[in-house]
Amino acid sequence: MAQSYLESMPDANGYFGKFGGSFIPPMLEAPFDEIKKAYKELKKSPAFIKELKYVRKHYQGRPTPISFAKNLTDLCGGAKIYLKREDLNHTGAHKLNHCMAEVILAKHLGKKKVIAETGAGQHGVALATAAAYFGLECEIHMGEVDIIKEHPNVVRMKILGAKIVPATHGLKTLKEAVDSAFERYIETYEDTLYCIGSVVGPHPFPLMVRDFQSIVGHESKEQFLEHESKAPDAVVACVGGGSNAMGIFAGFIDDKDVELHSVEPMGRGDKLGDHAASLTYGEEGVMHGFNSIMLKDADGEPAPVYSIGSGIDYPSVGPEHAHLKEIGRTIVGLCNDEEAVDAFYKLSQLEGIIPALETAHAIAYAMKLAKTLGKDKTILVNLSGRGDKDIDFVVDNHPIPNAKF
Repeated sequence: MAQSYLESMPDANGYFGKFGGSFIPPMLEAPFDEIKKAYKELKKSPAFIKELKYVRKHYQGRPTPISFAKNLTDLCGGAKIYLKREDLNHTGAHKLNHCMAEVILAKHLGKKKVIAETGAGQHGVALATAAAYFGLECEIHMGEVDIIKEHPNVVRMKILGAKIVPATHGLKTLKEAVDSAFERYIETYEDTLYCIGSVVGPHPFPLMVRDFQSIVGHESKEQFLEHESKAPDAVVACVGGGSNAMGIFAGFIDDKDVELHSVEPMGRGDKLGDHAASLTYGEEGVMHGFNSIMLKDADGEPAPVYSIGSGIDYPSVGPEHAHLKEIGRTIVGLCNDEEAVDAFYKLSQLEGIIPALETAHAIAYAMKLAKTLGKDKTILVNLSGRGDKDIDFVVDNHPIPNAKF
């Protein structure tokens, strides 16, 4: 019997085709080997599987439902739009799916502390939550720009007991937060686990985070049949690093009749520095310990990036996303700031669901896609996060529309 895609990718060295791998300082090779060995053992452990199932059901509130967005569908006048409600997962986003598992891994390794980067703050909140639940210390690195922009999530992290470390160099956003967290991890790896927040980083993190997030896709595949008695025609998710997208794609990746759409942030325009559309405008390169597609400046270094969504303004993308695009399994789309804000308000006022700005990119793209498809077609969007963290920023910079659309 042929192996499924998920069983065959990545290879033993963490490569998805030519993308992935582990490009780390020699001093970190032993700790990363320890992580790889521990994960290989844990993922087959009945005790680990039982514990993860328990926290997902009785703490996180899984499975999250799928909702039919009837009013949004009627507005678009084409394909039916469904939403996988990861905003209803505890802490309000998909991030807790891998954070709970990563902290269990940290405990298994005897670590006393977890450390991570965050952009929009959702990963930081989720890791702080998991650390509180399992009794570990937590340190979150976040760009100064994002600390101001995502103030509600910063407060939540502090309430949960996390230490917040500002990244004050460069653009002071997500890339710089990763830089800062990695530097700190190199100093403290003996008693700390770096809990990477997406399907990025050195092997085994792209594999681990995909596996932990795949619960979204596996639930979706079964749930969607209850609505339509068949698989969706298209699955749509926003992509920065790409954890929410790989999570939902995992359920459908072997179903060749299901289109997988990766939506990148087009920001303010196509000029370098005005967007974060790595798959669309990038080229092969190594950063943060892995080989993938990245946006580069004239010197070949990671380029400055921008998006209204703090969680997706990253100059590279998970190596599996680079591979899936290269082999033609995914369709890469774009959404700019203006479209994302429009979708933010439309979903809020038509469906009573306030999405995260990152997620609004996927909603905006799905609305455009729906208009090109017949009413007999279906689109499933990963509603990866709720917008509590964004409401102050949005209303201060983009006035609330006077009437429903």
